[in-house]
Amino acid sequence: MDHDLIYDDGKYEDAGEGTDWKKIVMYASFGFAAFMFLRGKRTAGLAAAGVGLATLASEHPEKLKELWERAPEYLEKGHRLVNSAQSLIERIVEQSENLQSLRHGFRSEGDYRTNSR
Repeated sequence: MDHDLIYDDGKYEDAGEGTDWKKIVMYASFGFAAFMFLRGKRTAGLAAAGVGLATLASEHPEKLKELWERAPEYLEKGHRLVNSAQSLIERIVEQSENLQSLRHGFRSEGDYRTNSR
């Protein structure tokens, strides 16, 4: 394989075909973080997410800056999503309680399983 270094904007870049190890580390870290969060291992998930963010910052500082600037917007959207989920869960619990009270009401009026002769 022929690897030539190309000078562009003050940086030397590899013109040959190689693996972009920073992207591999970044995606693997985020994937592992998601896996750890799903398994309930928050500390390991946060550590892996930190590695992914550090790799993202070294590879694309402008994207991290944009993410940082848009963080309040993302937090607001997340807050609305959590509130919607919470209200949905509360409605489900309320309906479940209504069903339970109906079920207990039918039993208290008379048990259809008893044989009254």
